[in-house]
Amino acid sequence: MPAHTTTERRALVDRLAATLQARVLSGELPSGTRLRQEALAEEFGVSRTPVREALRKLQASGFVELRPNRGALVRGLSPREIRDAYEVRAELEGLAAELAARRIRRDQLDALHEAQAEFRRTLDETVRARSRGTEAQDDEIARWGRANDLFHQVIQEAAGNEVLQSTLAHLHRNFPRDLSRLVLGESSRLLRENVGEHESVLAAIEQHDAALARERMEQHVRNAGRLVVLRVEQRIKT
Repeated sequence: MPAHTTTERRALVDRLAATLQARVLSGELPSGTRLRQEALAEEFGVSRTPVREALRKLQASGFVELRPNRGALVRGLSPREIRDAYEVRAELEGLAAELAARRIRRDQLDALHEAQAEFRRTLDETVRARSRGTEAQDDEIARWGRANDLFHQVIQEAAGNEVLQSTLAHLHRNFPRDLSRLVLGESSRLLRENVGEHESVLAAIEQHDAALARERMEQHVRNAGRLVVLRVEQRIKT
């Protein structure tokens, strides 16, 4: 299969998984809901293959259970599961920021600045859209997500620890950043605060202040975790 075709298929699967995940978090798809591949394929105008792959991805993230003869059932993550995951992620990403402050190269620092600039541009576009009474478009949200992912990715690469990178990659497969992205996307104020937290982490890394970089990254991740837990708890109560 050509590389571009594989990339496109993965992007489609990611979009399907993200859409379904958002519906679970919002409560539109409550726990126990059966997800039928045929119905989803018809709704999204795709074949059953990407739908099946998206459901497997959601299974890996804990949002869906695949049961013999029953298909896919929604399994919403509990606040405890999310809280535990973000506690671990805060420690690991804090360590990555600490190591990056000591080891980052000039080209990696430039990439970090570029990711942050894109992050802020997308925020500004989102805020302007909302001031006009319209919502951000899917491509704007996708750009914001890519810039956010790139920011964290560059820091992890700059840390220069492959075990740390692989451990974080495993954690993100099960508890992706999409969780916090969905919550932050609901509020321009929260988006601004998130961008500001990125800038404070970047400043500490640029100053090669390892202790401060770790502290700020840990706080950044813990703040995101609290928001996600609060959102899930509100959904459970409604």
